[in-house]
Amino acid sequence: MLLKLLLLFVFVPLAELALLLYLADVFSWQHTLLLVIATGVVGTLLARSQGWRTWVRIRDELAAGQMPAESLLDAVLIFVAGALLLTPGVLTDALGISLLIPWCRHHYRRRMVAWFKSRFTIRTAGTGAWNSPPPRSEVIDSYVVGQQEKDDTE
Repeated sequence: MLLKLLLLFVFVPLAELALLLYLADVFSWQHTLLLVIATGVVGTLLARSQGWRTWVRIRDELAAGQMPAESLLDAVLIFVAGALLLTPGVLTDALGISLLIPWCRHHYRRRMVAWFKSRFTIRTAGTGAWNSPPPRSEVIDSYVVGQQEKDDTE
């Protein structure tokens, strides 16, 4: 896992830098800078609107007594999109903006849920899915044999 994170934190910035330098060479550095700024502004506006819409959905589902599982996952994906948009670069901005588009986010959410279901087992206490036997209840019948009285005069 540490190796994957190291590769991620080394190769993604290198790929971003190479792409930015290539775009600056093909177009101009001004157009490349404008592209980075424009994706940041568009991403911020999308994150704000999608975040607010998701917040309202979470609030409405809680008010209706429902668990807002999909809406909470959407909120996490929108948060990740915001973090990606803060990172300068074209690849991270493209991924961040795709996380803010509802139908793309729906696709990512389905893939994440399928990945989690393939990796984890969900067990609840009421279904009998636990492998441990139910706790035994033992009653021990007892009585007091004798009682010693204390003398208060001592």
